[in-house]
Amino acid sequence: LGLAWQRGRWDGSDGGRGGYGEVLAEMARADRYEPSDDPSKSRALVEDMRRRYNLLGPDGGDAAEMEAIDLDGDDGLGLDAARRRCAGLVLRAMGFVQNGL
Repeated sequence: LGLAWQRGRWDGSDGGRGGYGEVLAEMARADRYEPSDDPSKSRALVEDMRRRYNLLGPDGGDAAEMEAIDLDGDDGLGLDAARRRCAGLVLRAMGFVQNGL
């Protein structure tokens, strides 16, 4: 995910100013999203990815799916699934497979 965002900074597929380059910078600092087993840190990552998603110009179905992601799991499994689903949607919107990453 981080590598796709870094490439996106170069080719503009990260959503431009205010896009995923900012999330990548936060990842590099490792204080906002780490440790990943802390639910508040995982929630922050998902919220940051969701907030920028529309900058990527996703199709309507994927945008609706992103909005429908449930962050409130009773045992943390919901949050883990949300993090994975959110990351997958971001990578698809950035053309992860089409760009050969």
